[in-house]
Amino acid sequence: MRVYNPEPHPGLRRNHFRKVCENGFGDRYNGYAYSMAWFNNHLYVGTSRANLCLLKFAMPFVTMDHWPVECPHLNYTPEFEHKCARGEIWRFNPLLDQWNRVYQSPFMTDDEGVEFSRDLGYRGMTVFQGKSNSAPALYVSTWSRSRGSGPDILCSEDGQTFITTPKPRFTTQGREITVTAIRVLVSFKGKLYTAPVGAAKGNVNASGLSLVYESDDPATGNWRCVNEPGFGELPDVMTIYEMAVLGEYLYVGTAGLSGFQIWRTDAEGVPPYHWEQVITNGAERGGLNQGSASMISFKGALYIGTGIQNGGYDHRNKIGPAASEIIRLHPDGSWDIIVGSARNGKKPLSGLGPGFNNYFCGYLWRMGIHQGWLYAGTMDWSLILRYVKLEEKPVKVARMIAALGVEEFIKNNGGASLWRTYDGENWLPVTLNGFKNPYNYGIRNIVSTPHGLFIGTANPFGPRAAIKTSKKEWEWSYVDNPDGGLEVWQGIS
Repeated sequence: MRVYNPEPHPGLRRNHFRKVCENGFGDRYNGYAYSMAWFNNHLYVGTSRANLCLLKFAMPFVTMDHWPVECPHLNYTPEFEHKCARGEIWRFNPLLDQWNRVYQSPFMTDDEGVEFSRDLGYRGMTVFQGKSNSAPALYVSTWSRSRGSGPDILCSEDGQTFITTPKPRFTTQGREITVTAIRVLVSFKGKLYTAPVGAAKGNVNASGLSLVYESDDPATGNWRCVNEPGFGELPDVMTIYEMAVLGEYLYVGTAGLSGFQIWRTDAEGVPPYHWEQVITNGAERGGLNQGSASMISFKGALYIGTGIQNGGYDHRNKIGPAASEIIRLHPDGSWDIIVGSARNGKKPLSGLGPGFNNYFCGYLWRMGIHQGWLYAGTMDWSLILRYVKLEEKPVKVARMIAALGVEEFIKNNGGASLWRTYDGENWLPVTLNGFKNPYNYGIRNIVSTPHGLFIGTANPFGPRAAIKTSKKEWEWSYVDNPDGGLEVWQGIS
């Protein structure tokens, strides 16, 4: 580990941040700041809604002894569709300190006449100018319903009017594939790249496909596959989860039962392009580094934040729980453990173990760069301990926390963390408790702008959360949660 030297810009501390949005823009069903981008002098935030209710409906294999939030309406009922399920896009003017909703999911109807929200949320957002765009435009990818017709891509050139582009038809080897979500949108060498990430039956992050698509004119809906299925080797993957650009290469990160893989291409020639595998087997940690949750280029290297789906424990595949890592990949293919577990002669260069020494860090969910500093945000699932009968669990740490007091533990440790580094190895905490709100269990997005660094949280614990009503009995009631709903924080030094 290097000796820390002060840098020209000191970076943002906790007291440099102010909250500019709370309670999900006044609607606590807005649980996740799912996507964020800076466009035309405004900050844009795409939401997803009622996440824990959707989890309860779609993933029965995820169990807790008491469900954290009240879910009074069933999926696909008129009440749920109108109150809970319509994804939104909000715009912030930092000069006026003003938010406006600029888009809300439309409705559609299935063959049985059931009306439902087309978009549960907006997972990806980027600025790109395609051949049909007269200027750089804001592109937004959607998370669709299992009863729907698949994800869409929205386009806006003015930031106020959003056009649904022709339905992206993802085909491979002459057949069309069916997916429910598009997560990542990355610009590289004049083209926009993406990968289908979700499938029906609760597979929000696991399409079962490892396919990359490109378009130089996404407004027309024309996309082409640029790799062979499984990169020609049919590796053990659930999906392609992240993409990033470093130098002359496009890097993609997968998620798989035996750990993430990193592949890269220069995207030259005729598709399918030549792809090179540079990391496999979760950087020698296997399934405990199930997925590449975040990736970013910083000071000549690629930083990869890992995670296990479903908050650090993959219930369906029985992987975890385990805390996440940060891996640094160099252009020559060599890699370092920055934050994580020592293995095979490699030690974490930061001196910090998995999850920044936090067992409950399920993901390194998002990274961003601002004024020469790299910021990394986590997902922390310690709040979920409140809803589990720890005394009955065989895990030693669970029984220890139960003896010490769950509420006291959450008070001191609950909430996501935000860390920063100037050199990639020496890290300083910005917040360790979700900006003093344990319901902010994730740092979902980090965006640098001329008006400071914006942080969007994941906070699905609204509008009404479960509170234990008796210390002697396992009795609960749902009450209004004034701390529920996503938050947005602005950091200015």
